[in-house]
Amino acid sequence: MATHDHYYVPAQSKWPIIATVGLLVTVYGLGMWFNDLKAARPESHGPLIFFVGSLVLAYMLFGWFGAVIKESRAGLYSPQLDRSFRWGMTWFIFSEVMFFIAFFGALFYVRNLSGPWLGGEGSKAVANMLWPDFQFTWPLLNTPDPVQYPAPKGIISPWGLPLLNTVLLVSSSVTVTIAHHALNKGHRGALKVWLGLTVLLGIAFLVFQAEEYIHAYQELGLTLGSGVYGATFFMLTGFHGAHVTIGTLILLVIFVRVMRGHFNAEHQFGFEAATWYWHFVDVVWVCLFVFVYVL
Repeated sequence: MATHDHYYVPAQSKWPIIATVGLLVTVYGLGMWFNDLKAARPESHGPLIFFVGSLVLAYMLFGWFGAVIKESRAGLYSPQLDRSFRWGMTWFIFSEVMFFIAFFGALFYVRNLSGPWLGGEGSKAVANMLWPDFQFTWPLLNTPDPVQYPAPKGIISPWGLPLLNTVLLVSSSVTVTIAHHALNKGHRGALKVWLGLTVLLGIAFLVFQAEEYIHAYQELGLTLGSGVYGATFFMLTGFHGAHVTIGTLILLVIFVRVMRGHFNAEHQFGFEAATWYWHFVDVVWVCLFVFVYVL
């Protein structure tokens, strides 16, 4: 007679509805914030609404993940449920891969199709009649409508902060891998050191990314409104920066749990999921460095 692992089903929870409300408020506030910036409105409630929504989301994450941790520590999760978690994380990362493929696809479309068409090249060169004097080059420093979309004064060199950030993230992939091996071997001291170093490298990346954005906005005039080059640059690097922020917070939570004695060689899915996610954002950054900064 076949035997099956028990499958724990939690009781009804308030956290999904709180997550829905928090996400709605956050996105609404962010949209209002951006619209008011575009319209140059000096007084905007967007930042306040965004902040309130972020607090609701933080409360939800703390409570929901706290409940999951308590259930796991209580031994309620069977090997079958552990496999379900792994499949869920796998599909989540796959969806994130497709998310960034869509943005890289937009970058490819602009650089190789729609941009040259507007410049009078290719099979749809008739589009050049919209701006007859426009010549397409990439990076786009001469927008078709410089009044509405002022072109940036220059671009960010890949061999400065972007290269430094590449070294930081690639190094962090190495350190988190070493930490994982230390966990499997039961070396708690090495685990704490290498995982803590990974968190510090993630924070350093975010600091230098913020410095790069300040330089772009204040000195180069490179903004979201700087034509399609500015839009694609900030959409790709901005969403990646958001993922690094989330990944750093996840690793920080994992670090706190490690300090409290959580995880071992047999029970470590939370740790593994965090490392999978971190390797994913590292690979995305390498692609960004090549296709956004270098090429």
